[in-house]
Amino acid sequence: MKKLKVGVVFGGRSGEHEVSLVSAASVIKALSPEKYEVAEIGITFGGEWLTGQNCLESFRSGRLENLESISLPTNNPLPFADIIFPVLHGPYGEDGTIQGLLEMLKIPYVGCGVLASSTAMDKLQSKAIFFAAGLPVCPYLGFTRVEWEKEPEKILKRINDELGISCFIKPANMGSSVGISKVKNPGELKPAIDLAAKFDRRILAEKAINAREIECAVLGNDDPIAAPLGEIIVGGEFYDFNDKYVNGVSRAEIPAKLDSVTAVKIQKISIEAYKALDCSGLARVDSFVDRDSGEIFINEINTMPGFTSISMYPKMMLENGISYEELVDRLIGFGMERFKDKQKNQIKFDSGSEWFRKI
Repeated sequence: MKKLKVGVVFGGRSGEHEVSLVSAASVIKALSPEKYEVAEIGITFGGEWLTGQNCLESFRSGRLENLESISLPTNNPLPFADIIFPVLHGPYGEDGTIQGLLEMLKIPYVGCGVLASSTAMDKLQSKAIFFAAGLPVCPYLGFTRVEWEKEPEKILKRINDELGISCFIKPANMGSSVGISKVKNPGELKPAIDLAAKFDRRILAEKAINAREIECAVLGNDDPIAAPLGEIIVGGEFYDFNDKYVNGVSRAEIPAKLDSVTAVKIQKISIEAYKALDCSGLARVDSFVDRDSGEIFINEINTMPGFTSISMYPKMMLENGISYEELVDRLIGFGMERFKDKQKNQIKFDSGSEWFRKI
C-alpha cells in the first residue's frame, strides 16, 4: 500500500513560533511510518521556508545552515507532500494566510479553510458572526489603533459607559493571550489599550464577568462531533500567557464538572459556532459560564489549538475515546475529504451570451 506523503509545517512568523515547534514534534511522532512518509518543513521568523533531514531539531537548536530553502510559489513547490499538516499557531499560520497559499497551489491541507481561519483569528469579526447567528457573546466593543491615537478620551468614555471599568482589553488578532490585560480600575485602562495596540491595529474591549472557562473540542467537516468538555482552573487573574506556558499553576479538569444540561448546551452551542464560521477538520471552541447567573457565552474559536499529546484538545478527544494517533489520522482524512469536495466546484462556465464572448 502506497504511503501518503505528509508535509508537517511548523515555526512561522508569529509570537507562537516556539509553541508551534512543540506541537509539531508531537504530530510527527504520532504519524505512523507504516502509513506515512513525513517531510518536515520549517518557516523562519523571517518567512523563509526550509526543509531537510531533522528540520524540526534544527529549528529547535537554531542551527539552520544545513537546511534546503524552498522557493514558493512554483509549478510544483512541494513535490514531496500529498497533504500539508500546518501546525502553526497565531498570525501567518492560523489566520488563513497559509491556507490561502495552499489553496492557490492546489495542495490539500489539514484543518480549517481560509474563511474559517481568518474569521476565527479575528476576535471582533468572529464575535460579530456569532452574534448574527444568534449565539450568546459577552458585551463588547471594538476600535482601531488609529481611532485610539486620534480620540483616546472618546474611546475611554465609550468603554466606561457601555461596559464598565471592569473589562478585558485584547488585540483582535493574537493567540496565547499575548497582549491581553484585565482592567480593574480606571488607571489600568489606558496602559492596557497601549499594550494591545502594540500587537494589532484592531482592539477588543470586553465586559469582565465572574466566569468559568470551559473548552470544547470539535472534530469533523460537515457533520462534526463535540468531545466531553474541559475546564481551565486558572492560577492567576485569568488564563494568560504565564499561566499557559511559564508558571504552571493553572490546571485542566477533563471532563469539566458541569451538570449534564449545561454540558450538553455548551456542546450544542460549540457545534453551532463551529458551523457558523464554516470550520472544518478541527477547532477548540472556548466558552464562559457566568458563576453568578449560569449564563453561557461563546468566547472564541481556535482553529489550530495547542496540539501536543497533553494539550487540551487531544486530551478532550481522548476522553471521547479517540487516541492521539487516531486523531491525527482522522484529521488527515478530513483534509483529503475537504480537498476532494472542493475539486467538484466548477471554475469555468459558458454563459451562452454573444455579449459575454466579446468582453
